[in-house]
Amino acid sequence: MNAGTVAAIDLGASSGRVILGHVGHNELNIRSVARFVNSPVRTIDGLHWSILDLYRGAINGLRSAVREEPELLGVAVDSWAVDYALLRGQRMLGNPFHYRDTRTAAGVTTVHAIAPPPELYGRNGLQFLPFNTLYQLAADQLDGALDDADSMLLIPDLITYWLSGEKIAERTNASTTGLVDVAGREWDDELIDRLGLPRGLFPRLVDAGNRVGSVLPEVLTEIGTGHSIDVMTVGSHDTASAVVAVPMISGNAAYISSGTWSLVGVELAGPVLTEASRAANFTNEGGVDGRVRYLRNVMGLWLLSESLRTWELAGQTFDLPGLLAQAGAWSEPVIVFDVDDPRFLPPGDMPSRIRDYCREHDLREPATPVELVRSIVESLADAYAHTLRVAAELSGTSIDTVHVVGGGSQNELLCQLTADRTGLPVLAGPVEATAIGNVLVQARAQGLVTGSLESLRALVARAFAPRRYVPRA
Repeated sequence: MNAGTVAAIDLGASSGRVILGHVGHNELNIRSVARFVNSPVRTIDGLHWSILDLYRGAINGLRSAVREEPELLGVAVDSWAVDYALLRGQRMLGNPFHYRDTRTAAGVTTVHAIAPPPELYGRNGLQFLPFNTLYQLAADQLDGALDDADSMLLIPDLITYWLSGEKIAERTNASTTGLVDVAGREWDDELIDRLGLPRGLFPRLVDAGNRVGSVLPEVLTEIGTGHSIDVMTVGSHDTASAVVAVPMISGNAAYISSGTWSLVGVELAGPVLTEASRAANFTNEGGVDGRVRYLRNVMGLWLLSESLRTWELAGQTFDLPGLLAQAGAWSEPVIVFDVDDPRFLPPGDMPSRIRDYCREHDLREPATPVELVRSIVESLADAYAHTLRVAAELSGTSIDTVHVVGGGSQNELLCQLTADRTGLPVLAGPVEATAIGNVLVQARAQGLVTGSLESLRALVARAFAPRRYVPRA
């Protein structure tokens, strides 16, 4: 079995990256060759992703990748879920909307009048989030935006199409649309028809770990190579790829993929579709190899990044590591608030919103940036602990270890407070779990490694030893 190198295009809500992964028997190394900012743009009609800038960043990254690895075997794309572009033929019909845009309220009302939430949960197994794809599509239908479209591609599938010329829908990400049957894992044609959505919008579903095609000749020219490169599918929902790379050795481990959002849950063999699960707003999303990611979206480091952005706009510049260090030394009582209050979802003045929440709930308002940062981190850890307790209860599993991966795994205060509040050891890392999961699924499809998810995770654990945090009394 030979070693080889593949490229992961990993698009996050605040930045994108192109990462090379060199994989072989008992060998796993990654290195970043490009990073670029993901800056949404607000126009007169709402908040959009600057998708062409992201594609340009990906192409520039691939140019660097082939300079460093002329024999690059393959490339695959992952990104956040739910958002999409509408196309007619090869033409994109406008920049994709951002899931934080407020246009979806009418879509929620329309969908629930046709298919009430309990029925939807039985069909798709998804937690209610007002920006889920089916609500966005319903809003587009009301606006007439679907009239000229003949296809809909989720964000990673759009980049895959521009690279390969093939329109597909990778299954893990498609499972977040609300329009895939949770049992059969195919498009729910009956629901699509009842909602009045054109069935032709939805491309064929493809599992992770398959070859879509080759990078188009014109793209190869643009990135500066004549060498053929495979375009692959991976867990194109970034959390699906991240969960592949959670170094879960214990069978009773839970995971927190901590970034702009925090995805908190366990991996199961099948969905949990009880009314109690729906009431607790847990989701059953598709994972690689047919696994189920049973989890709940918890507001994540968005609360910190928006607070920093607000202070910067007001002329106050803070160093986040410095703030976190001071917050870690904070010895006074600190308020804990509900991080999932809907007011915290849109962009805006996060410190003022947190103070408003405190006033409305008769809580003491954080008086300084340091106290507010400590309050945010403490509240996130409290939300993590509560979510994991409920996940264990609803799924009938026991949890003895918590893995934190992604950007939040570098936040020592968050990891320690999570250990304290869960009463469980926390294993932090790897930071680049999403890109690593992307790389490993490609590598397995290329024959560079073999085996189950468990064997891939064992490779991750050997290559990226996690940092351990134990609960304090």
